Amino acid sequence: MTGAEAPGRCPWCGDDPLYVAYHDTEWGVPERDGRALFEKLVLDGFQAGLAWITILRKRENFRRAFQGFDPEVVARWGENDIARLLADPGIVRHRGKIEATVGNARAWLDLGGAEPFARMMWETVDHAPRQNLPETIAHVPAETPESRDLSKRLKAAGFRFCGPTIVYAVMQATGLVNDHLATCPRAEEVRRLGSVRP
Repeated sequence: MTGAEAPGRCPWCGDDPLYVAYHDTEWGVPERDGRALFEKLVLDGFQAGLAWITILRKRENFRRAFQGFDPEVVARWGENDIARLLADPGIVRHRGKIEATVGNARAWLDLGGAEPFARMMWETVDHAPRQNLPETIAHVPAETPESRDLSKRLKAAGFRFCGPTIVYAVMQATGLVNDHLATCPRAEEVRRLGSVRP
């Protein structure tokens, strides 16, 4: 299915098949697994200063390089592992972001793992997705009071590369908020998914 076949689709994904598939199957779907939420936070941290499609195209390389984003593995990494990743052309080679990922894995473990991390994320919206359904892209904010609050709490827990704009992108992608445009075919589908309480 191309962008032309679904005229109401959120325009940010354009007609790139990979981007369209991400929009149509993943973006905005409520994610409550703490490991998956950790992965998304890390990848959105790597996106800082880049386009999301750049990260999406490298996502499988990132998963391979970071051992499936297993925090228990990544938290044990040291300088040799950082050097290995800096030499990996399949990922974004940015020392600060790689070091932050190792630190974030340690913070995730210090927090207590998957369940406490997921709870921290979902507490931001009282455990129920916010159904924003904006009319136009212009109505979609870059950050919100909730993302600023969550950013502060994550930083206090030791996480890095988690400013309010990055955090809001994570909230959008993992369904804490439904920012599919009201005209988008996925808006109602994602709203229904969000109505199922865990």
